[in-house]
Amino acid sequence: MVESGFWDRPDRAREVIEEVKWLRSWVEPWAELDSKATDLVELAELLREDPDVELEKEWSREVLHLEKGLGQLELRTMLQGDNDHRGAILTIHPGAGGTESQDWAEMLLRMYQRWAERHGYDLRILDLQPGEEAGIKAVSVEVTGKDAYGFLKAEKGVHRLVRISPFDAQARRHTSFASVFVYPEVDDEIKVEIDEEDLRIDTFRASGAGGQHVNKTDSAIRITHAPTGIVVSCQQERSQHKNRSTAMKMLRAALFDRATAEKEKERDAVEATKKEIGWGSQIRSYVFQPYTMVNDHRTELKISDVDRVMDGDLDPFIQAYLKRFGDQSSA
Repeated sequence: MVESGFWDRPDRAREVIEEVKWLRSWVEPWAELDSKATDLVELAELLREDPDVELEKEWSREVLHLEKGLGQLELRTMLQGDNDHRGAILTIHPGAGGTESQDWAEMLLRMYQRWAERHGYDLRILDLQPGEEAGIKAVSVEVTGKDAYGFLKAEKGVHRLVRISPFDAQARRHTSFASVFVYPEVDDEIKVEIDEEDLRIDTFRASGAGGQHVNKTDSAIRITHAPTGIVVSCQQERSQHKNRSTAMKMLRAALFDRATAEKEKERDAVEATKKEIGWGSQIRSYVFQPYTMVNDHRTELKISDVDRVMDGDLDPFIQAYLKRFGDQSSA
C-alpha cells in the first residue's frame, strides 16, 4: 500500500519508480529466458518422436540464442558495484615513445569506439589533443549507456603494443605503451562539493577539425583543480559555455572517483601492490609481430585474432575480468 502523501513527495516517487524499473530489468529477461527454455525442452521431446531436419536446425539456432542470453544475464549479475550501472568517462594517454605511443593511443581510441558501437552505447569525444606527426597526445571520451562503467572498468591500466613500426624506415620491431583510466559518470544525484575559488579556468583556441570557428575564438576550456592538481579540458563544442559545462562534469567525475578511492584506501593499498599502473605492470599486451596474440596478464586469457580485438571485440576480456575480479572491483 502506498503511504499517505506519497505522490506529494516527488523525490521519493522517482526513487520508487526507478527501483521498479530496475527490478523489472532483472525479472523480465529471466522470465523470457525461462519461457524460451521450457519451449525448447518441449520441442526437443517432439523432435525425438517425429524427427524433422529443418526444425532441428531451427532448434539448434534457438539454443544458441538462449545460451547467449543466459551469458549476458550472468554477466549482469557481476555488476554489483555502486557505480557499475553508470555511464563512463574514459581517458587515454600515450606513454614515452613519441609518435609510436601516440599512434597506439589513437588505435586504442578506435577500439573503444568500435566496442561502444557494438553495444549500442553513445561515445562522444570531450577533448582530443592530436599528435604532431600522427596519433594523439591525449583524449577523453564520454560513454553513455547503462552499465558502461561496470564493463569498461575492466580496461583500467597500461596497454602494451608490440609491432613492426610503420614509422621506422628500417622496419624494426617497437614496443609502445598507453594508459587507460575510467571514471564513473557523475549525475545530479551525486553531490560533489567544488569551491569555485579552488579552480583556475583557462580559455584557449581549439585544435583539430571544427571549421573556421575553431581557429578564431577561444572557445576551449581548461580547468585546474588546485587542491588535487586534477586538470580537465574540453574543446569539442562551439560554445565556450557548453565546453565549460562539460569540463565541470569531467572534473566532478574525477573528484568523485578520487573520493571513492580514498574511502576505500586500505583495500586499494593492498590491491595497488598487485595492480599498480606502471610501465612494468601492463594489464594487457597486443602482439602484432612476430606472431599475433592479445594476452590479458590478469586473467591469462589469450586471443590470437588481434584484428578482431582491435575491431572492438573486447567482451571475452571484460567477461574474464569480471568473473575473476568482479567482487573485488565494486567501486
